[in-house]
Amino acid sequence: MTIPKKGRLLKIVLLLLAGLSILLFIRYAPAILEILSSMDKFRDFIRASGNWGPVMFVLFQIVQVVVAPIPGEVVQIAGGYIYGVSLGTIYTTIGMLLGAAMAFYFTRLIGRSWIERLLENKSYKWTAVLKNEKKLSVFLFIFFIIPGLPKDLLIYLAALTPIGAIRFFTLLLVGRLPWLIASVVIGTSLHQEQYGVAILIAGISVVTFGIGYFYKNKWLELFSKSEKEKLP
Repeated sequence: MTIPKKGRLLKIVLLLLAGLSILLFIRYAPAILEILSSMDKFRDFIRASGNWGPVMFVLFQIVQVVVAPIPGEVVQIAGGYIYGVSLGTIYTTIGMLLGAAMAFYFTRLIGRSWIERLLENKSYKWTAVLKNEKKLSVFLFIFFIIPGLPKDLLIYLAALTPIGAIRFFTLLLVGRLPWLIASVVIGTSLHQEQYGVAILIAGISVVTFGIGYFYKNKWLELFSKSEKEKLP
């Protein structure tokens, strides 16, 4: 099998898995939300899965990303609570990347023709930003690096732009990893009853979110400054 064919097959598999994740969540939403209602319930469920525990945890993380309204911090903190910092970070990162890939290619496949028609419309000035991969990358990175913003929903939006997959997933990993690790550390600290560490990291996250939120307009203005200068 040639490399292009393998790539297409992988995208199809991810697409099918994304659809399956959505259907499973719709079917079992009450049970999933009940399991995620507390750290202890989630830990007991994962441990009761035996050797399949890591797989079940990764599946929960995948569903969390694909079904964006579920807060990601819940699963990430639980990862540290159950597995500790090292394994918690590894399992959470794997689930996050797999879920992001499913959401990205699912949206790109069903929305490709729509975005192509949109970008061909010269009357929309802001489409120039979407066509400029470098500026779009800066825009995405700003949102990924600020904790508390709806990053999973942004995956669906980014998939509707022409940004390259490798560049996008690099931005996603680099932007999200620091706060993903922070969430895992909070979970580990709670499990070890090191509440001071958990409060400190949570406080840093809140302050960083506040700074990012209140100054986001200045960053976005700086981001679009060169574009405005081109307007008549």
